[in-house]
Amino acid sequence: MVEKNASLPTDGETERSVQIFKAFGDQTRYRILYLLFEHELSVNEIADIIGLSQSAISHQLKILRQTGLVKGIRAGQKINYELADKHIIMIFQQVKEHISED
Repeated sequence: MVEKNASLPTDGETERSVQIFKAFGDQTRYRILYLLFEHELSVNEIADIIGLSQSAISHQLKILRQTGLVKGIRAGQKINYELADKHIIMIFQQVKEHISED
């Protein structure tokens, strides 16, 4: 017999995972992540491409930073953003493969 809760993640792991899925669940944040999957970009560059205000993009980037999905790299006066690590890149690669399957 399998022990109850034997293979379940801890409450902390569950909460962190849910926060990551929530971040992916918003269209604007997903678009930002998709852009950063392709290139390192500034807030203004992201805003121009997506067609939202710099303030709206900054708000979404704050959420993405808090969940550990993106990080900012200071380049003089501006900050460029990129995906936080290879795990996020792997998630995007798998999603792209999945949605292109017939």
